[in-house]
Amino acid sequence: MMRNADELALLTPAEMGAADRAATASGIPGITLMATAGRAVAETVLGRWSPVTVAVLCGPGNNGGDGFVAARHLVEAGWPVRLGLLGERDALRGEAAHHAALWRGPVERLRPALLDGAGLVIDAIFGAGLARDVEGVARTMIEAMAAAKLPIVAVDVPSGLDGATGAVRGAAAPAAVTVTFFRKKPGHLLLPGRVLCGELVLADIGIPARVLAPIAPKTHENDPALWRAAYPWPRIDGHKYVRGHALIAGGAEMTGAARLASRAALRIGAGLVTLAAPVAAWPVYAASLTGVIVRRLADSDGFAELLADARRNAILVGPGAGVSPATRQATLAALATRRSVVLDADALTAFAEKPEELFGAVAGPVVMTPHEGEFRRLFQLEGDKLARAREAAKRSRAVVLLKGADTVIAAPDGRAVINANAPPELATAGSGDVLSGLVTGLLAQGLDPFHAAAAACWLHGDAAAAFGPGLIAEDIVDALPGALRRLKAG
Repeated sequence: MMRNADELALLTPAEMGAADRAATASGIPGITLMATAGRAVAETVLGRWSPVTVAVLCGPGNNGGDGFVAARHLVEAGWPVRLGLLGERDALRGEAAHHAALWRGPVERLRPALLDGAGLVIDAIFGAGLARDVEGVARTMIEAMAAAKLPIVAVDVPSGLDGATGAVRGAAAPAAVTVTFFRKKPGHLLLPGRVLCGELVLADIGIPARVLAPIAPKTHENDPALWRAAYPWPRIDGHKYVRGHALIAGGAEMTGAARLASRAALRIGAGLVTLAAPVAAWPVYAASLTGVIVRRLADSDGFAELLADARRNAILVGPGAGVSPATRQATLAALATRRSVVLDADALTAFAEKPEELFGAVAGPVVMTPHEGEFRRLFQLEGDKLARAREAAKRSRAVVLLKGADTVIAAPDGRAVINANAPPELATAGSGDVLSGLVTGLLAQGLDPFHAAAAACWLHGDAAAAFGPGLIAEDIVDALPGALRRLKAG
């Protein structure tokens, strides 16, 4: 099912609060929103499990109010329910107090004994906006939930999970299903949140999409809906020379990296791909690449000579290049052209001691594709992944694609997407080289850096997921036509 950009918005807890307030200001009572949310939780349970005793664990805020509603619907469906509350019922306020008053069963204090005899748990203790580490009774309860290994349905997020960052605030019990409302939060997609949430159910509770306009969210889940309209499909009146010419710097020893990147750039649609090969390695490259132009570099000036041809409009430096003065020289020469440049692997690590030299040389469209180790060496930033990627993009003036199972792509203007379609099989040698080649090939065809990085990342994940177990990097390139067919079919 095709989605639109609004549906892909990821809201921080603060932004979600603004959406709630805007909805109520537009005439939708908060009591109604809570009633719909709690019913969605109950319906999720009813649709997935047969009747068992359910322990509904409620917190002192609106998350707990959702739990009271869910408990009431389950009882009405004939399910046995025990409800526990953190704090006193009389201390509840607003919508939570209203729905707690409609609960006719007993309210027990929150304690691990609530799990005795339960076959299912509804975790409605804390929501996505948790601002501090859990402690005391709440932490004891969360740890007991984790130890019990019962199926858990989390309301909004597993309690203890930070909805903005995906980090665990002290303790969190993994959920089988998480039901969230209106829009996903970054913490649902960022690790470890992505794992802890289990199956993610996004429930429509009646908040109108128009409330997003004043919020103007800058974080989205990566999806073709964000970039499909700009994708550079071949045209009937086109030819290879209008589809761009990618130039890739090859290493002298680690030849596989640049070969994978070259094949990926060609497969994604670059009209021509030239691989610049050191003399000693030229026979290896030339014998193994058939659709790629392999140019022999006689000396260190050879790469600069290839850059002199402006038709080579997208340049990749780094895969298998080696951390050396020659790599730094090639990187700076590529950046000096002000054409589209992708920097990966050794092109980034080569500047670990002088990052400002690299950032100062960025003058055109640039995409950096570090994994966590390369990122730490170059940027030396702390904090959550989304914030680190945004700060790195701002500092470097480049699009930063911070790789991982929860890849984040950030632009210097603050836009960011989180990619969520990567299968675990992508944890294999060379997969990052393929990704950098895909980005380069899309840049060669004229796609802007942010969308090129997002599209390459999504296609990379889709191709790998379709191939499945046993994947190696070469398979990603070979599986790409299937991913492109699926993308084109919409």
